[in-house]
Amino acid sequence: MNPVILLGEAQLRELVPLDLAAIDQVEAAFVALATEAVAMPPILRLDLPAQRGEVDVKTAWLPRFDSFAIKVSPGFFDNPSLGLPSLNGLMLVLSAKTGLTEAVLLDNGYLTSVRTAAAGAVAARTLARAATPHVAILGAGEQARLQLQALTLVRRIERVSVWARRREEAERFAADVSACFDLRCDVAADPHRALADADLAVTTTPSTTPLIDAADLHPGLHITAMGSDAEHKNEIAPAALAAVRYIADRVQQTRVLGELHHAIEAGVVRADASFAELGQVIARQRLGRERDTDITLCDLTGTGAQDTAIATFALARARAAQAGTFFINDAKTPG
Repeated sequence: MNPVILLGEAQLRELVPLDLAAIDQVEAAFVALATEAVAMPPILRLDLPAQRGEVDVKTAWLPRFDSFAIKVSPGFFDNPSLGLPSLNGLMLVLSAKTGLTEAVLLDNGYLTSVRTAAAGAVAARTLARAATPHVAILGAGEQARLQLQALTLVRRIERVSVWARRREEAERFAADVSACFDLRCDVAADPHRALADADLAVTTTPSTTPLIDAADLHPGLHITAMGSDAEHKNEIAPAALAAVRYIADRVQQTRVLGELHHAIEAGVVRADASFAELGQVIARQRLGRERDTDITLCDLTGTGAQDTAIATFALARARAAQAGTFFINDAKTPG
């Protein structure tokens, strides 16, 4: 019996940086959703309102991988007052042939952050115009930084506009961008000014009220919306969503908890309307952007397929580097 590999966040950060290889791995997961018999159950969600806590459990089996992952992702949003991070979690990697545990990835949410940023880069690489000199970022947290970092790997960017509810956070973000990426970064007074002449926009907030209206749309714009990963979150006004070429990471999921969910509830989009998925566009089964003047929006809610892809990627790199702590499970077969 092979040993179980235990890996902590520090090791995983070294093994799985946000690079083109990680982006390509996540893109492969999107293609698998469109072209393979993937098994991906609905997200299991547990809410603990008294503690302002939530826990999501995601998983998927992809035929192209010999392993699959089960991710447990808690978010307890009062934790900072206790000196603790809001987000943490882990991924279990199991053999798709035997079901035996192969690895425990104690990543504290790091791999989720990487695969989410990589998904944003895949969306931009697939749907945005070839030239995207001006990028608007809504939100100024860790994911905002990672989304911009991922974008610089797939697009040439000349300047950035950032907006956040707390201006001091936006100013800190702008200073970091100037220092780390040698890019001009302006702080916008509101989301509408951030998007005013942007070629590409990314929303990275936990907002429960729309930030982008139909009036913010202009020809050629691409929007990657990745903050609406729960039913109550909403960054895109329904009227704006109805006015774009809409692409989902997984339509059956975005109908329940993505931006599409709010447009359906508002009655501006039919509940049974057909939409393309990102993997279908990459696999050339469905159309994405057809003209430079198209306005495209990719609704990213996060899928178990992405988690399996990044977890198997991490395990392969750990095995190649012989990294981690090895644990021998000496359980015997009954009888």
